Parts: sequence; structure tokens; C-alpha cells
Amino acid sequence: MTRPSSSETVLLLVHGAWHAALHWSPTQRALSRHGLASIAVDLPGSGLGAPVPSGYFQPGQPGLAAEKSALSDLTLQDSTDVVLEALVSARTRYRNVLLVAHSAAGSVVSAAAEQAPELVDRLVYLSAFVPAGRPRFSDYIEAEENAGAVQIPPVGDPAELGAIRINPLSPDPAVTDVIRRAFLNDLPADAPDSWRQFLHPDHPLSHYGTPVPLSAERWGRLPRSYLRLTGDLALPPVTQDLMIAEADQVTPDNPFQVHSLPGGHSPFVIRPEELATLFAAIALQRSAR
Repeated sequence: MTRPSSSETVLLLVHGAWHAALHWSPTQRALSRHGLASIAVDLPGSGLGAPVPSGYFQPGQPGLAAEKSALSDLTLQDSTDVVLEALVSARTRYRNVLLVAHSAAGSVVSAAAEQAPELVDRLVYLSAFVPAGRPRFSDYIEAEENAGAVQIPPVGDPAELGAIRINPLSPDPAVTDVIRRAFLNDLPADAPDSWRQFLHPDHPLSHYGTPVPLSAERWGRLPRSYLRLTGDLALPPVTQDLMIAEADQVTPDNPFQVHSLPGGHSPFVIRPEELATLFAAIALQRSAR
């Protein structure tokens, strides 16, 4: 039994749908105060340089509902490869690597862990999709248990666009309020709406419906933690608990270590200090690996 030290530990942080690496910045600053290194990656089609529909920033947003997404050809494996590359780099410098997924990133993180479990010391799911019981993200989003989730209506036809498109810059307050409630329902009422500027409108459709096959021998052998968000409206606790329970049925000898945090879907924005403290406790706990 050994206890990892902060100097030899790194957290690899993977953002969810419509988000980017920059959303982890407040939590990364808090992690540094715990003496922990962290790396936030941008998945393909995310980040400050990501392409957006040509009319997205124009008055009236012309063509937004019909223009095919520049992300339409991106596959789940394209995103998985980015995570694998980051894991290889991290492994050359750190002995203890925690791979953290938020929300929809559970797909690519799980796929990466299945393909290269030797690069990961612990998986951490932050209100994230776990494909162990059901292989597609859509299987849980469309589950009866998830019927009460705040679901953001897509702009246009996702099948035609090749992406699930939302409109954070919509001039319609009713539209942006749904997005805010899904991601930031606990944002203070007097907070500025600058959050809208940092969400990407497109998320590759492939990530929603591509199966992620996991095995007990590879993904299932890794220690894993689940951070439940008790006030989450986008992925409610009942859905989180369903994924945890079904994953534990696949690997009953290696169940999730479960923690709970109050608040909504984006603690990396709303309560980064609290989130970083829990990450640190998980990262530096005694481990047999």
C-alpha cells in the first residue's frame, strides 16, 4: 500500500459537451494550491479556435439552423485519440495519473481507459456518462429515469447538421434560460451572463450515439470514483445513480467509490475550491496500485 505524493500526481481533466478546457481554469488554480498538477485538454472541435457556424456571431444568426457543422465528420475515436495522446505524455512525467471526465466526456474517457488501461491509475467521473451498463450516451439520456432532466432543445436537425447544436448567444431569454438552468442553475442571480460567450454551439453527433464497449478485464480493473452532483438538472442524481449501479453490476468486485457534492452541473465554475479539495482527497488517498 502506498500513498501517492502531490509531486508525482497529475489530474487529466476532460470537459463535457459544448464546453472547453478553459472551463477547468478556476479548479486548476485551486488544485495548484493543493500542490497538485493538472492538465486540461480541448477535445476536437472545442476551445477558442474551434469552428462555429458562419452566421453564429452575425446579427440574426443567418443559416444557424441549416448550415452543416464543421464537426460533422468527427468520430468518437478522434476525441479518444486526443485523450490517449495526453495520457501518454502525462505518463512520461508522473507516476500517478487520474483521468477525470465531466458529463458527456465519460464516453471518450471510458474508451481511452479501455484501450490503454496501463496509462491510468484512477478514473474519476464528475456527473459523467458511464457506458458500462448501457453502451451509448443516448441510452441513458433517453432512459425513463432521466425524464425529469432539463434537456436543451437542439437548433435544427442534428442528423442533417452532423452535430447537436445549441444557441448560447440566442437573443431569446427563454432559450438561454434553459441552457443556464441545465448547466448553471446555481449561478447567482446577479451574475453577469458572460458564461454564454464560452460555450460552443456544436457537439459532434457521433459522441451521442456511438457505442463504447467496455470490458471487466481492462476498463473494469481500474479504481474509479464517481462524484455525484446532488442539484444537477442536466444529469439528475437518479440518472447518475442508475449509471453507478449498472456499472457496479458489471464489476461487482471493483465498485465505484462514490462522493456527493451539492449544487448543479458545473461545480468547476460555481464551487471550484470545494471541487478541488475533493479531487485532492481522491488523488492522494492510499492506493494499492
